[in-house]
Amino acid sequence: MSTNDDALGSRAAAPVFGEAGQASPNGVAEGMVEGLGDMNSEDKGNTGQVRSRARAKSSGTPPPELGELVRVEDRLSFLYFEHCIVKREDNAITVSDSEGTIHLPAANLSVLMLGPGTDVTHQAMTVIGENGATVIWVGERGVRMYAFGKPLTHSSILLQRQASLVSNVRSRLAVARRMYQMRFLNEDVSHLTMQQLRGREGARVRQVYRRYSQETGVEWDKRTYDHEDFDQGSEINKALSAAHTCLYGIAHSVIVALGCSPGLGFVHVGHERSFVYDIADLYKAELSIPVAFETAAQMPEDIGSAVRHNMRDAVYDLSLMSRMAKDIKDLLGEEAELPDADADHVGLWDDKVGEVAAGKSYGNE
Repeated sequence: MSTNDDALGSRAAAPVFGEAGQASPNGVAEGMVEGLGDMNSEDKGNTGQVRSRARAKSSGTPPPELGELVRVEDRLSFLYFEHCIVKREDNAITVSDSEGTIHLPAANLSVLMLGPGTDVTHQAMTVIGENGATVIWVGERGVRMYAFGKPLTHSSILLQRQASLVSNVRSRLAVARRMYQMRFLNEDVSHLTMQQLRGREGARVRQVYRRYSQETGVEWDKRTYDHEDFDQGSEINKALSAAHTCLYGIAHSVIVALGCSPGLGFVHVGHERSFVYDIADLYKAELSIPVAFETAAQMPEDIGSAVRHNMRDAVYDLSLMSRMAKDIKDLLGEEAELPDADADHVGLWDDKVGEVAAGKSYGNE
């Protein structure tokens, strides 16, 4: 099983996984090198220890407690595999294809994107779930996405806060305005209606497209894509679709890890990933759009694979996951106002005092 020397020395030169039904020349081994490029120096130094500890444990080892899990901010952004078999070995994940097998430390994963031709065992899904990673099944050429994730907290504090804010017109509008304010840093949008905000946002996005078209020399007309046929779009539209899919996956992972609902959106509504789209839209202009244009300008043979590679680098460089976690908490309320999000308790709702203790009998009241 061979590796790429350039990948070992530079994250930017790291190779990509096998894509589009074709095996990578160096198989999944190269994918492992590419994915580990997201880790900081401390994480890289601990990778062997994590792997050794995982192998030392038996499959019957109790799942880790939430307090033992790696925070979402400190995990790998995402890894993508297709046409392979994902299994469990002790408390690690193994990924195998015709070129060989690699081990992944499940505790360090945030998003595992699984493309066409991927088989996953029950035990692999078990260890992924126990370690709080999000699994995304990506359709052919990245067109569709089906996600599963587990919170990295026992608390429902942020979820209740989210539900409360989205259920009141005034508070929902306030959060939506804060989302737009994050995109218009030098302007005051606190007095604008949702209709006005949508108009301003539409004009801003068109300007972003024109800007990167001029800077990269990539021709731009308009955003068009076919959900049913990825290859029908232009190269830049395919690049944008692939980049946005990566961003949606990361946003979904962070939202679920914090214990929030992907479906309770403030700007978007009516879809199971409304809040995912809300959060992802905050970063498109500085992340997925420029990455898509810059990648399209390079005219790679496989635009989807190249975009995922460049997105992974950009996510790392921008410290996106820690920013995203902080931004979500800020949008739902100042962190100082929130009770301990790591608290592990179950109470009973009371219409007068809010909450009473669970686990006791109230039969004599």
